[in-house]
Amino acid sequence: MTTPPIPTLTLNNGVTIPALGFGVFQTPPEQTVTAVRTALEVGYRHIDTAAAYGNEREVGRALRESGVPREDVVVETKVWVSDYGFDATLHAFEKSAGKLGLDVIDVLVLHQPLPSEPDLAADAYRALEHLLAEGRVRAIGVSNFMPDHLERLLGDATVAPALNQVEVHPYFRQPDVLATDAEHGIVTQAWSPIGGITFYPGWGDGARRSTLQDPTIGRIAAAHGRTPAQVMLGWHLQQGRSAIPKSVTPARIAENFAVADLTLTDDELAAIDALDTGLRGGPDPDTVTVAGWGRDIPEA
Repeated sequence: MTTPPIPTLTLNNGVTIPALGFGVFQTPPEQTVTAVRTALEVGYRHIDTAAAYGNEREVGRALRESGVPREDVVVETKVWVSDYGFDATLHAFEKSAGKLGLDVIDVLVLHQPLPSEPDLAADAYRALEHLLAEGRVRAIGVSNFMPDHLERLLGDATVAPALNQVEVHPYFRQPDVLATDAEHGIVTQAWSPIGGITFYPGWGDGARRSTLQDPTIGRIAAAHGRTPAQVMLGWHLQQGRSAIPKSVTPARIAENFAVADLTLTDDELAAIDALDTGLRGGPDPDTVTVAGWGRDIPEA
């Protein structure tokens, strides 16, 4: 029996991307090459990195060593707040492209909304629009933008973001973000899609909770003969989101990819939706400032 392919999503400028990608957030550079090569061997054709992750160079090396044709892989990376501003963001593209070893980046994203310096963020996005017009990137987007950030950006922008990469998992659905993205034809892309960020402290009783041990998800997984991680990824894909799970373990990399033939019922999707706690696991985007979060992004 042939496994169906991972579905694709069409962005608002007509560019298509696989709905399921492979992320390298917090993957050390020395593990990145092997992890990305494994993902490409498994069948992933969308790799997500960022300047701030410090592993773009290794992603580029893995792409070259994989033997997979360049045109078959969607490469996404992000500009960090230290490099916001029109000229600085144009240079950030050069740094990322140089490390990745690419002439064209498929998806280039502003990593944070930076509401503390809206003019700087607006100039950075204007640089993305310029790169898009020049054909140096195929699509542009944003990350961690809440509805008010999006509305402010759209008031100035000439090109709407193609995607918005935000924390979305069963314990933190962000329905207001999902609705705003949908209203403007923006694909929602989930980071921490299986809830890994919920291993962080911060819950009311000080405990660490994991979606992987959630009884509702566990029951749904058992009913389908799947793992909890596969159920959560299927939940994202069936609801039209992009998801970018990460792992450095070959078996889990393959497991996360084997979800195209999973179909959850409407009741199961609703049951997962109902797990939302409204509690953010990652940092509040409003608190990310250049003063507090700035870091030097090395040259290529």
